[in-house]
Amino acid sequence: MNRLFSSAHQFDDQVVIPVLGQQLSLQGFEQEPKVLAEGTYFDAPSVDLDSYNHVIVCVSGKDSIACLLALIEQGVDLRRVELWHHRVDGAEGSTLMDWAFNDSFIEKFAEAFNLPLYFSWLQGGIEGEMLKMNAYSRPHMVETPGGIICLDRDISRTSPATRRRFPQQSANLATRWCSSAAKIDVGRRAITNQERFLGSKTLFVTGERRSESSNRSKYNQLEPHAVDHRKGRLGRHVDAWRPVLHYSEQQVWDLLAHHRVEAPVPYRLGWGRSSCMTCIYNSPKIWATIKKYFPERITPIAGYEDEFGCTISRQKINVVDLSVTAEAFDIADLEALGQARQREYVLPIFTPEGKTWQLPAGAFVTEGCGSV
Repeated sequence: MNRLFSSAHQFDDQVVIPVLGQQLSLQGFEQEPKVLAEGTYFDAPSVDLDSYNHVIVCVSGKDSIACLLALIEQGVDLRRVELWHHRVDGAEGSTLMDWAFNDSFIEKFAEAFNLPLYFSWLQGGIEGEMLKMNAYSRPHMVETPGGIICLDRDISRTSPATRRRFPQQSANLATRWCSSAAKIDVGRRAITNQERFLGSKTLFVTGERRSESSNRSKYNQLEPHAVDHRKGRLGRHVDAWRPVLHYSEQQVWDLLAHHRVEAPVPYRLGWGRSSCMTCIYNSPKIWATIKKYFPERITPIAGYEDEFGCTISRQKINVVDLSVTAEAFDIADLEALGQARQREYVLPIFTPEGKTWQLPAGAFVTEGCGSV
């Protein structure tokens, strides 16, 4: 296995030159290439996987599945790999945002690859945080090899706060707080509160791709994670790696097809992203589809919009009214539609023997249905 950037010419070829090209295209020829921080690489399509004690793959949709498959093709020792999933609805009963089957799907996916799976979540999920009124945020719950731990908040440096509105469409994570509160913060604390990550090297893998948005086009492919403390007393070395950052969508689907991994249900229904079912970035067409096939899921969203006096849409249009401005998908995959209406995941993870792998209806669809 190749060692990562082990010589000066490799550093020039894979780091300096790509960054220079990015700078020239974005800012003009007169600009100098920016200097990247130590351990940070704009392009790092492969890393020395054998140097890590733990490889954490955050699993959700097709791109994160492609991350795992890319790791396998690069020869990762699967004994070091574990899957993580952040439950956006928590585990206390909320069903406001996520697909009903999602937790079960993640469990079946982990079983199919014979990999350990650890859930983590913000207690009460996005709905609980959204309803916060003159109160502190609730604890984080983290599943570990030794069981579930409850991580209370440090309230000594904060004051009670009020949300009472949906996260808003923005690249700013303080405004689009669903990603930060329900995923990023949870993931950070899941690492910093487990002693097994001290004095060791951890690779934290996520599935962003540059072609998804102008914001993601500027991401570094390998960099120290926010909780990295490799030079500190704790010796907690954590790298964040995005192995499919340079992939096109075609490459992602080709990888799933090669390994005969079935497309997740949302893509089979016509969604172009496997984010929350009732994602704040849903287009009118997606809301129309939810209203047509899953009317029980749009009503609570609209009810909260009315209650808060603040809509998800920047046009200040209630999601029910927004849904009538577009035509719903005509869902032809009745097997996927049936699965979307039940909590237990019963479909195969791999394409059954004798059956041809199928590109889903949502492949290359650009309808808004996931964060950017």
